[in-house]
Amino acid sequence: MFFIFLLSFIFIVDLVIPTKEQTLLEAYKQWRERADSKVCCDYGLHIAITHWNEQVAKDMEILTKEKGVNSFKVFMAYSDTFMLHDDEIFQIFSKCRELGAIAMVHAENGLVIKELEKEMLKLGITGPEGHLLSRPEKLEAEATNRAITIAEQARCPLYVVHIMSKTAADKVQEVRLKGQVVFGESNVASLGTDGSQYFNKCWRHAAAHVVSPPLRNDPTTGPYLLDLLANGSLSTTATDHCTFNGNQKALGKDDFRKIPNGINGIEDRLSVIWTKGVETGKLDINQFVAITSSNAARIFNMYPKKGRIAVGSDGDCLIWDPQATKTISFSTHHQACDFNIFEGFQCHGLPIITIVAGKIAYENGQLNAIQGSGKYIETTCFTDYIYQKLNKREQLREQIIKQQKIEREPYTGEVIDAKKSVSNGDLKTSPKNQTIHSNHELPAAGFHNRPATRAGARNLFDSSFMLSGEQWDDGNLRKTTRVQQPPGGQSKGLW
Repeated sequence: MFFIFLLSFIFIVDLVIPTKEQTLLEAYKQWRERADSKVCCDYGLHIAITHWNEQVAKDMEILTKEKGVNSFKVFMAYSDTFMLHDDEIFQIFSKCRELGAIAMVHAENGLVIKELEKEMLKLGITGPEGHLLSRPEKLEAEATNRAITIAEQARCPLYVVHIMSKTAADKVQEVRLKGQVVFGESNVASLGTDGSQYFNKCWRHAAAHVVSPPLRNDPTTGPYLLDLLANGSLSTTATDHCTFNGNQKALGKDDFRKIPNGINGIEDRLSVIWTKGVETGKLDINQFVAITSSNAARIFNMYPKKGRIAVGSDGDCLIWDPQATKTISFSTHHQACDFNIFEGFQCHGLPIITIVAGKIAYENGQLNAIQGSGKYIETTCFTDYIYQKLNKREQLREQIIKQQKIEREPYTGEVIDAKKSVSNGDLKTSPKNQTIHSNHELPAAGFHNRPATRAGARNLFDSSFMLSGEQWDDGNLRKTTRVQQPPGGQSKGLW
């Protein structure tokens, strides 16, 4: 028995990453020129933002309003290249909210990772295992939580890409239960394999699995993420497909930090998820279609053009044989790399026929795709699936804030800049406008100080406590007085 499935992602959404010298518009143009003559299916683009200024903000407006881009990605990792700081991320998220776009984030704590990488090298760990050891799961969870918090303050929808750990996924689940508009994406690699591969004695084997965030050395991670996909806590599955051959990975043969990050996944994604999810009873067929196809189509505003079989929708679908089997191998795959991270994996469930734009592009193992037959699809902003409720929340928020405004009588008293008075050594005035002259030095910055009493003594009701132990009158000379009868009496005897 065969099944017909609708798939929006007989459609590729690639990530444009500008160089340091490029503007966002220049990078967008470059990607379009590379792709338009070669693509075999429809495609769209995400744009990465690796620095922030007024020009970037202007480019974002042009990309959303004229070029059909509705998603922008920021990095919290890669501290020497792509990473942005929290204030920059907040401004980008706020701009996304203004434009009706979707903010995407690679969530890892880049600054701490950089220090842990140095620590691994000091300990003599230079191999691929150092990649995992310097990127602990807690740093992914911390950054995920921080990105979610920033998005909440910016009132921006957030899409967390390639979640690779249980604790990071828990952060997404927690806020979704509270109603925040956050979507979590699981990487097929985390569902089909794990981080034990980094400890393989074959350097090429271990290096082939290097990706960020790393695969976790916990075999329960994959099943746990599948459970969250099944209950809706996570929304989609993707691949972060970026392949390198062994000789390219060897750039980091003596330093794991230099190993190019990237793994395969596109060709085997559906079969791995079917085997791990549907065949184990964690997912039903409708959920399989949702997490591999239609959910992403809705989030990125391609639905119902993509992700649906109906009049007016694109003629993209595939025929699936749940009984078909195969063993994944780099020797038979169609990907441009000499290693497959799912090598030897026994799949149950395979595509038999793939139809793109109403034409058969793949049948019984034979590709019939024609280069240049695909086209760029513009993705518009303010998708109803996300922004309908966000716009309503914004209206209610403004009403609540206005209700909290307090009407007060204007202040009519004197205004004194305390900082300038201290720095300039100005004289203090008493509440009765009596000028108090003091020969003492002004108190150190941070002391809370009231004027002296009429007798010129310190006000004993005024606290001068500081954590440093300093007192405001430490610089004063103190007179020593001999006491004839100290408290408790004199001490003259021997004890």
